[in-house]
Amino acid sequence: MILERQIRAGLMLRENINDLIALAAVAEERSFTRAAARLNVSQSALSHTIKGLEQRLGLRLLTRTTRSVAPTLEGEDLLATLNPCFETIEARLQALNDSRDEPSGTVRIVGVEYAIESLLWPKLSPVLKQYPAVKVEFVMDYGYTDLAEAQCDAGVRYGDQVSDGMISMRIGPDERMVCVGSPAYFDEAGTPQVPQELTEHKCINLRLSTHGALYAWEFEDEHGNEIRVKVQGQAIFNTVNPVMRAAIDGHGLALIPERLAQPHLDTGELRICLDEWSPYFPGFHLYYPSRQRPSSAFGVVLDALRERR
Repeated sequence: MILERQIRAGLMLRENINDLIALAAVAEERSFTRAAARLNVSQSALSHTIKGLEQRLGLRLLTRTTRSVAPTLEGEDLLATLNPCFETIEARLQALNDSRDEPSGTVRIVGVEYAIESLLWPKLSPVLKQYPAVKVEFVMDYGYTDLAEAQCDAGVRYGDQVSDGMISMRIGPDERMVCVGSPAYFDEAGTPQVPQELTEHKCINLRLSTHGALYAWEFEDEHGNEIRVKVQGQAIFNTVNPVMRAAIDGHGLALIPERLAQPHLDTGELRICLDEWSPYFPGFHLYYPSRQRPSSAFGVVLDALRERR
């Protein structure tokens, strides 16, 4: 009798385990769309899976509305038992993976083009050579990306302010944005003496992907008061490197990171204006979920990116 019960329990678990994993993903994401992307299945297949589980159990596990999905009381009760079990299994599997001699796995990091080129790649290129089993995928995005929705392990942004449940780690020095132009442009149009005069100049704009608006140029006066100027010009880009290229080619003024501009300032292709109005601010930080148990690959990536002063 005991053996028969064990066999039945084993068959039931095997039949339901994938469906239970799907339930946990939908409950955590509060969205069929995000959960489907996370599980790499179609939204319709995921919905069919959950309905089949509910039918077999004879219980409604999720409450669905046009805007969100949430567990029912029965669903919450089931998840309260499931989640600790899944976390224990995941931790044990990760520990077994980490016990291998060589770190392995894939790490997906999202950030702006400038961060990827100036910080992430220079610091992680040696890691890839040292650990052949480690893979790093770089995802370019100018917004504050939802890591779960983008299926990324970590993101990069300026400053250390992050939402609850996130860890922030500095990976770069303090930065500042500087207003630059080509010598030919300054010879033709003159040099602005205060930020407000930028409205009289041709400027090269950056369109932000988060809400589609043009970036308002930010400065600071001697008393620490913030000044924002909306500029106009013929050229608009959605990444910073073409903005700098257009400034070098004489199409107007650009507001770009000083470290990015420095090689061209050294050669004389660009000159700075409004220098005293350009303050420093906290540089790039890596952010990632506090509940995330670092894999062996993520561990070596963190160690390589950490800013050492």
